[in-house]
Amino acid sequence: MLKLSKERSEPDQNDPAYLISYAHHLERQARQLETEKQMVESERLRLQREVNNLKVELERLRSPPLFMGYIVEVLDNKSAVVRSTTGPNLVVSISRQVDINELKPDTRVALNQRTFSIVNILPPTQDPMVQKMELIEKPTEKYTDVGGLEAQIQELKETVELPLLKPELFEKIGIDPPKGVLLHGAPGTGKTLLAKAVAHETHAAFIRLIGSELVQKFIGEGARLVREIFEFARENSPSILFIDELDAIGSRRLDLATSGDREVQRTLMQLLSELDGFNPRGDVKVVAATNRIDILDPAMLRPGRFDRIIEIPMPNAESRLDIFKIHSSGMNLKGDVDFDYLIQMTDGTSGADIKNICTESGMFAIRSNRDHVINDDFTDAIKKISGEKETTAASITGFI
Repeated sequence: MLKLSKERSEPDQNDPAYLISYAHHLERQARQLETEKQMVESERLRLQREVNNLKVELERLRSPPLFMGYIVEVLDNKSAVVRSTTGPNLVVSISRQVDINELKPDTRVALNQRTFSIVNILPPTQDPMVQKMELIEKPTEKYTDVGGLEAQIQELKETVELPLLKPELFEKIGIDPPKGVLLHGAPGTGKTLLAKAVAHETHAAFIRLIGSELVQKFIGEGARLVREIFEFARENSPSILFIDELDAIGSRRLDLATSGDREVQRTLMQLLSELDGFNPRGDVKVVAATNRIDILDPAMLRPGRFDRIIEIPMPNAESRLDIFKIHSSGMNLKGDVDFDYLIQMTDGTSGADIKNICTESGMFAIRSNRDHVINDDFTDAIKKISGEKETTAASITGFI
């Protein structure tokens, strides 16, 4: 009985239904094998590409290093004179892959180690310190944030904004626009604030430089930095170059000087050359600021370098009122603030002092656990800041 049931359970290979089912099974196996074949082929191609990349990288690592040089003169389409960093000037051949029209004097090139032939053109060197001087995010200060300097703002607009925004006006008149502006005045009068407002109002690239940053340790580094800064400004024109604390690098030259002073003088001469040299500055406007115009070198102040010398005076009564209103506009004031009395108390103070007074008045309100500022807070702040200034002046006088 068992044998008969086993024989009955075996399929009939001649049965059409069995043959169709078996054919479907073989088709599924074929499709599965085809899929596996494609996956293996794809993996083989991936590994082949990786092997090729490794061969290229290995070949690159085996290739000899290249020497760096500078173009002195292009003789013809096949040869040029280069100044190698490893020795004297050489007459070398030019590779066919190099565009001869791009080979100019002082162009950095890569030289073959064995034949010294020019095989590539290298990008010009640029100090990272120069690139970080550009302000990508413009300052938020506007002309409306500057109080009491309407005449100075108008001169600054005519010198900086108009040549960049409407150069055709100067062409119609037949004059060259002013090249540079020098802002001078006591500390805290708003020189740097004006420069920030110019940067906000114009669409030009704004490059900020502090004069002390040009004082370098090694000989020639300061002059090189000046050249690269002006070259960077020309490449990103229209641009505004703001030099703060100009007296740190532009002081009067002396006959008796130490080695450090002579290096500063070399940097100053390079700055004078860039301000009014043979190379055109294009759409590059220079705005400088200083507290000590009396110690600047006379060559720095002549027309052609700084065509406009604008004095930023201490604010008068009307200007102090404008400054008080600007800095107190965002404050939570309660009651009538006697600005006329505050103006009388702040005679001889700068705009920076008035801003500090508004800040201190808010601090007095916080100390009193109030969420608003009253008139007494301003008077207390004026007395505190006036006392601090008198103490500081007395200590300086005693030290001297």
